[in-house]
Amino acid sequence: MDSKKNNYEMNLDKNAANFVPLSPLSFIEKTKDIYPNYPSVIYADRNYTWLETYNRCLKFASALEKHGIGLGDTVSIIAANTPEIFETHYSVPMAGAVLNTINTRLEADTIAYILDHADTKAFIVDTQFSPAVKEALTRLGKEILVIDIEDPNANLQNGQGECLGEFTFDEFLEKGDADYQWKRPLDEWQAITLNYTSGTTGRPKGVVYHHRGAYLMSLGSVIAWNMPNHLKYLYTVPMFHCNGWGYPWTIAALAGTAVCCRYIIAKDIYDLIVDHKITHFGGAPIVLNMIANAPDNEKRKIDHKVYAMTAGAPPPSAILEKMEGLGFEVMHVYGLTETYGHVLHCAWNPDWDDCSMRQKAEIKARQGVRYPMMEEIDVFDPLTMETVPRDGKTMGEIMIRGNTVMKGYYKNKEETEKSFENGWFHSGDLAVMHPDGYIQIKDRSKDIIISGGENISSVEVENVLAKHPAVSLVAVVAKPHEKWGETPCAFVELNRGYEETTESELIAFCRESMAGFKRPKNIVFCELPKTSTGKVQKFELRNRAKQI
Repeated sequence: MDSKKNNYEMNLDKNAANFVPLSPLSFIEKTKDIYPNYPSVIYADRNYTWLETYNRCLKFASALEKHGIGLGDTVSIIAANTPEIFETHYSVPMAGAVLNTINTRLEADTIAYILDHADTKAFIVDTQFSPAVKEALTRLGKEILVIDIEDPNANLQNGQGECLGEFTFDEFLEKGDADYQWKRPLDEWQAITLNYTSGTTGRPKGVVYHHRGAYLMSLGSVIAWNMPNHLKYLYTVPMFHCNGWGYPWTIAALAGTAVCCRYIIAKDIYDLIVDHKITHFGGAPIVLNMIANAPDNEKRKIDHKVYAMTAGAPPPSAILEKMEGLGFEVMHVYGLTETYGHVLHCAWNPDWDDCSMRQKAEIKARQGVRYPMMEEIDVFDPLTMETVPRDGKTMGEIMIRGNTVMKGYYKNKEETEKSFENGWFHSGDLAVMHPDGYIQIKDRSKDIIISGGENISSVEVENVLAKHPAVSLVAVVAKPHEKWGETPCAFVELNRGYEETTESELIAFCRESMAGFKRPKNIVFCELPKTSTGKVQKFELRNRAKQI
């Protein structure tokens, strides 16, 4: 190939006028200029406009900088869906820092690990979660800046509600300057957020997102879901999960309105949908199940179309049929924390309109085709790296290549390199490819259990149970569950002399060291099936779990 430059490469270089690093922070600046008085965030009796939200973000970013927090520093937050966590998606990166949203369901030990591993400089804490956070800060063993979110709408109990920091959120915000000049990224590859995922080990891994990926993910969702300007989006998806699927940025790009829902209760969801004319919302299949099967006294008649997006295990056809009858149109998607959220969607083909409800449900159970901003997704034989036949039967591993794949795992070179072998991100999910190019997951090679939209590491649960003196050997697999999608089911071989051990005793033991959603809901005492080399045959246990 001729190494000389051609005319399209001469005197046509990047410069400040023709190349600006992509960042979703630009969305809020544009929207506050064009629609300053349009509602941005609604929560209970609090209503903000885009200009007000922008100004609050500026002042908070300024306050962070005054406290010595800037480029490359980590700011963690543990909070319910309220305006504060929405705002941090702008204010923290506006200061050049990196936002780390923490799962509100985690126990103190894991919170402490994340704070330490993430090198957290400031920690924003909703006081509802103060008991676990207080213990985590004690375990952390070093002083960090703590800022409290006091929400009068929180239902506090069992020691919750304690302020642990020097400032409340609004007090800290007032320390900032309203005319602060926010920090644009020096490079679109610059980190914007850090999200921890369970993976297959007992300790979570930190997934690093960059400004470019967040920008593209935000706009890709607009195209894939046909999202209009000025939409009304109900935030039932936790904003700690993949940064709320990137929608804090998407909503700004569309000059829409985010309506926050703190507690995922059917009555609250119906009330917010009707009262605010919600057009879109997202949630795990468990949320759809809750809405579809709510008692009549919690339901309200919806007289407009509501678009729902769901991820995780596909909802049963009966739930989809009920949702359609209630006025919801459901789209199934697939993604991972490592890909900024969903990268496959079950794009609907009008040719399927006349199918029966059961046929439609089978189609919607597929994870689908790639998002507009994703370059390549395929199903490969992981040993040969060859594409599997499009027969809907031959399984392979989903592999991904594109601009919304993470930078890598924070401070974990080995796992980063392993996940990117052969120039593809290895999802660990086993799937088939249908003749029409639609992908459908069949199994999870990493033994991840998805319960209520949250990932649970079977290895983590096994490690906890193995510490009990009665347990000789343990294997944990996913058990199908009508409400949660999947729940952990443990198969246990007991040590001699502990034959009287009960299921409730082991579940209570787990309660001491892991979050409630991770604890096994069923424990079966038996001899575990093994190969000739002693490896536990989990596929056989999965089949048994289905019969329990």
